[in-house]
This record gives sequence, structure tokens and C-alpha cells, in this order.
Amino acid sequence: MPPAPKRRRRTPRQLLRGVRRRTRRVAGRARRVLWRSLQLRVVTSTMVISIVVVAVLGVFLMQQIIRTTLETRESAAKSEAQADRNAVLGYLNQPAAEAAKQPVDPGQEAQAAGGSPLGQATEALARRAGSASRYSVIIRNENLPGAFYGTTDIDPRSIPARQREELFKKAAGEDSTWYTPLYYKGQPEQPVPGMIIGTRLDSSYEIYHLVPLDKEERTLASVQQMIILVGAGLVLLLAAISSLVIRQVVTPVRLARQAAERLAAGRLDERLKVRGEDDLARLATSFNEMAANLALKIHQLEELSQVQRQFVSDVSHELRTPLTTVRMAADLLFDAREDFDPMAARSAELMQNQLNRFEAMLADLLEISRYDAGAADLDVDSVDVRDVVLRAVADSEALAERHSTRFDLRLPGEPCMAEMDSRRVERILRNLLFNAIEHGEGRDVVVSVAADRDAVAVAVRDHGVGLKPGEENLVFDRFWRADPSRARTIGGTGLGLAISREDAILHGGWLQAWGSHGEGSQFRLSLPRVAGAVLRGSPLPLVPPEVEMRRTWRGHVTPVLSPAVADGGRDAD
Repeated sequence: MPPAPKRRRRTPRQLLRGVRRRTRRVAGRARRVLWRSLQLRVVTSTMVISIVVVAVLGVFLMQQIIRTTLETRESAAKSEAQADRNAVLGYLNQPAAEAAKQPVDPGQEAQAAGGSPLGQATEALARRAGSASRYSVIIRNENLPGAFYGTTDIDPRSIPARQREELFKKAAGEDSTWYTPLYYKGQPEQPVPGMIIGTRLDSSYEIYHLVPLDKEERTLASVQQMIILVGAGLVLLLAAISSLVIRQVVTPVRLARQAAERLAAGRLDERLKVRGEDDLARLATSFNEMAANLALKIHQLEELSQVQRQFVSDVSHELRTPLTTVRMAADLLFDAREDFDPMAARSAELMQNQLNRFEAMLADLLEISRYDAGAADLDVDSVDVRDVVLRAVADSEALAERHSTRFDLRLPGEPCMAEMDSRRVERILRNLLFNAIEHGEGRDVVVSVAADRDAVAVAVRDHGVGLKPGEENLVFDRFWRADPSRARTIGGTGLGLAISREDAILHGGWLQAWGSHGEGSQFRLSLPRVAGAVLRGSPLPLVPPEVEMRRTWRGHVTPVLSPAVADGGRDAD
């Protein structure tokens, strides 16, 4: 058994590209879901705005609480510090205060010198402070570096050197307040947040009140946690309220959308339930009235259209019998015209020509009536588009010679097979060729054929007068003419391009036109290679390449219309 192939390891750049691609895909899917749901979009917007507002208010409120708490604690600590300073000054002013200036070993505490005035003062301050949780006191003598008197087990390294430097720049009795961690001898590695209020008693003594703020920190942490919880609950509550409120609005709108979709699908009896008398209820009432009026108008138009189609069909069929009789008589007169006098012979020729035109018009009317009645169908077969083009060109050769027009065929060397009704496609091409001959002013008509994997296309290009702006929206209308004052040289019925468009649509293809005044026009027929397939593009450009290139050189931009919309052109047979 051969070994399994090794999986190729992906480079970091490929992995990064894959992550970016998946991220963009997820973001795109989330964006589509967001934009397709009005309720989700409103709730999301409400939550985002609520989060911002709650965060701003929470930060502001927390800052106010912190400042108020610290100001209150600092004010109380300064009041106690002032009372302690007065007590210490009272001890120092006693006659035995000179004993306090005797040398003391560095690090000696108050308990070791209990007989001195400072020792007595420190013991008194310790009794007033109670426990270390309230505050601690450290007294230093500048003349004895390293010596201090302290209550509890406070570590003197809690006092920052910068605070002592700041304190010596102040006058005696002025405070210096610092917020800094406090250290205790039993827990040197677990500092406690605190506040230090330092004061110089005179030129030699400094007294520091070290106030722990761990209780305040825990209180503030609890308050902050409570604010976060309340804020999160408030955001969720606002989201729920907004969802409930928007649901009351979106639900009727969603029902109206669904009813409109069913109405557009042909269910003209669709109506909305009216509840209450508010704006949404009036909207439902208006919608129901609109639907009723629309159904009535559509029914009237259907009846009128049915009568019109039936009339055209009946008249077309009824005209065939008298037309056949007139045709037989006209053929006899036309064959014997040489025996008539010149005026009668000319009348026989005119009658023959007009009968030919009348028969063509009658055939076109019957074809249009079949399209209007939805009775047109395709006889699909796999054919080579080049053969269809050659047959259409051969049928147009006689007319082209009378107008001194020459065909320039640009056919591919390989077969262009496609499934189509060759009779209808050949009729489309004949109409396009007749149109190009009539409006080409004797110049060459270029016929191009191209194919790709999914579609085939035929373009008919003339170099005549072209089109005026806006005429491209009228070219495929029935009986429309580009220039009403211009006489028809071919004698068409005015239904050629209308029938051609219906033939193209029946194949699932496009019949489009482009034209510019003075540059001629081009009609493009695009058909899917497989019958019933969806046409997504054409292998030939709608705008002639030489025109596009010339306009690009001149710095112009040539608009290209959507394939689903027929562009400008002229009518032909």
C-alpha cells in the first residue's frame, strides 16, 4: 500500500491570509444579518448607545465617589493629626523635654524610651489611635538620623524620601499629604494603600500620621462592582425594552411586507387585519384600500387586454379569407399588367406591393397576439450560430445591393453551437440587418459573432446617423420610429424589433442596442448556449471597441447600460 501523501505545511503568511479571509467572511455574514433585520439593528444601536452612556456616567459617578470618600477621610485624618500635634507639642514644652534630646540608638521605638517626653507622647498617641486600622504615628528627630518614635508596628520606610524633602521646604505647622503604600513589620511584602500626613513641629521634629485606606479601597471596589452590575443590568433592560417596543412596530410592518409580497405574486385577495385606531391601523386600512383598488384596476386591464388580444386575433384570422381572394385577383392583374395601359399596369404593381406589405403586417400581428396570449413556444435544436447568420445575410443580400451596402462578416473559425429555435433567431437577425441597411446610408454593415463557455452573441453594426440621447428607451416599442418625418424605404410594419425582443426574451437572452449621433449604432443579440440556462454575460461588447477607444483617448467615459435593460436603437421590420 503506497504511503499517504504528506500534507503541505502552510506558511505563517498563508495562515494569516486564511484568518483574514475567514474574519471578513464572518463580518460580511454578520453585516448582512444586521442589515436585513430592522429589529436587530435598532436593538444593537440601543445597546451600543446605552453602553457608552452607562460607561460615561459610571466613570463620572465613580470618580465623584472616590473623590468624596478620600476628601472625607483626609479631612478626618487632618483633624486628628492637628489634635495629635497639639498633644505632642504639650509634652515637648514640659521641663523634662531636654531628656528627649539625649542620644537614642537608631531604630529605637517609643516603648524603649518610655520615660522621655516623646515616649510619653507616643504612648498617648497610641492610646488615642487605638488599633493600626485607624492610623499610626511616627515622630522623627532631625538631629538623630535613623531614630524614630512610632506607634504599632508601622515600618518607617513607608514614608517616601521625597515627602520628607517636600516637608522641609514648608514652614512649621504646614501639612504635606501623600498617597502611598504603607508597610508593616509583620507583613513587609504586603503593602496597604494609605495616606501620609506629615508636619514639622519645629526645626528638629517631624510627625507623620499614616492612615491605612484598605477599608476605603474595599468599599470603593464593592461600589465599583455594584455600578458595573447595575450598568450591565440597565443595558440589558434597555435592550429588552427597545426590543419589545420595536417589536410592536416591526411586526405590523413585517406583516405588511409579507402581504405586499403575496400581492406582488398575484394573490390579489391578500388583505391585512386592522387592529385599533392608531397609525399602524390606518396604515393597514390604507394598504387594504390600495390592494382593493389595485385588484380592480388589474382586473379591468386584464379584461381590456383580453378584449384587445381577442380583437386582434379575430381580425387577423378573419382578414385571411378576403385577403386570399384579393391576393388571387391581384396576382392575375399583376401577371397580365403588360397588356394594360401604363396607368393600369402601375396600379397593378402598387397593389401587389401593398398586398405584400399587408400580408407581412398581418403575420406580425398574429405573432404579437401569440406573445400577448402566452402561446408562443420554442422549437429548440442544437445549431451552429454561424450558419444561422449566413442564412440571414443571404436573405438580406438583395436588399443590401439595392442600397449599395456591403456586409463585413467577422465569424470565428470554430463552430459556435447553441440550443435555440433557428427560425426565430434567423428572423431576429433579418430584422437587425434590414434595420442596419435602411439606416446605414450605404456604408458597410459589420456582423460579428463570438462565443464563450456559457453564451453566444451576434452584433450588427452600422455607420449611419445613430441615435439621439433618450431614444434608446423607445427603440423596441411597437410602431416606434426614430424620425417620424423620414419615409420608410423598406416598407416595414413597425413591429420588427418588438417581435425580435420577444423572441430574445423567449430564449432567455438579451437584445440590446447602442447608438450615438453621428457614430452609428450597434445591436447585440446574446443567447445562452444551453436552453433554459441563466445568461450572466455576453462575449461581445455592447459599445463598439473603436468607439470606446476613441472616447478613452478624448478623456470621455462611455456609459454601459445594464444587460437587463434594452439600450437605444431604431425600429426595423
